[in-house]
Amino acid sequence: MNKYYLLIILGATLWGTIGWFVKHLYELGFTPMEVVTLRAWTSAILLITYMIIVSPKDVKLQSIRDCKYFIGTGICSIIFFNYCLFTAIELSTIPVATALLYTAPAFVTVISFFLFKEPLTRLKMIALVLTIMGTCLVVGITPNSIHNLEFASIILGLGSGLGYALYSIISKFALKKYSSLSVTTFTFIVAAVALVPFFPYSEKFLLLFNPTVLFYALGLGFLPTAIAYIVYTYGLMYTEASKASILSTIEPVVATLIGIFVFTEPFTVVQMLGMGCIIGAVLLIQLYGNRKLVYE
Repeated sequence: MNKYYLLIILGATLWGTIGWFVKHLYELGFTPMEVVTLRAWTSAILLITYMIIVSPKDVKLQSIRDCKYFIGTGICSIIFFNYCLFTAIELSTIPVATALLYTAPAFVTVISFFLFKEPLTRLKMIALVLTIMGTCLVVGITPNSIHNLEFASIILGLGSGLGYALYSIISKFALKKYSSLSVTTFTFIVAAVALVPFFPYSEKFLLLFNPTVLFYALGLGFLPTAIAYIVYTYGLMYTEASKASILSTIEPVVATLIGIFVFTEPFTVVQMLGMGCIIGAVLLIQLYGNRKLVYE
């Protein structure tokens, strides 16, 4: 089994635990964009502290021109896709916005074809169709549920998918000069600084000293953010961006399972079929992704 594929799956699995932390922070009085800000700041603090202790020489840019990579991953990807996602949720529903977010593998596959000359193989096309179908089934999307959607919500949802995809694309360029740890650290430093104006410090600063808030905020910054992005980015270093993006769609499966077993949310046969489609796509990439025969 390809260990780099497994690292990407592990990173996506950790992303799938986000809901557990986020749901508790919502209950403690934070809005979605405030949670994004907390996520960026806690992960940036944890990552830069770790780098200073373990590898202080890497806590600097090799060239000031390299800022473009981390503005790309931090602002054009992390902040942009979160803004589009949360706005799409406001205009439509969480399931619809989630399904549109997971158009990301399609964006990555097309962009990678032109930028990195990654082949558009039958295997990728089959896996891509399975992931899109599976995501729609997992979140409960049907033709009837999207019939009356506002045009703006569709555009914003697709924007979130594009922003989500850009992390895999831009990171490919950054990884030519920086380690996965450095890419992740600089990404969240940029995102944290850019998000400073979006947090109501005068209203909620004291909440940050609440031990329960600190537990969930640091947990969100550590497990499904810092660790998840490090292992995903490391796996991406040795994997085609298009394949990595398809493999990462294991995230909604994990999120759904957490919803079922932790928050006792309802589970349907349709969701089970959707999970089967996504897992099937992941297995296709994992088991047959390196066979040249499927490139024809």
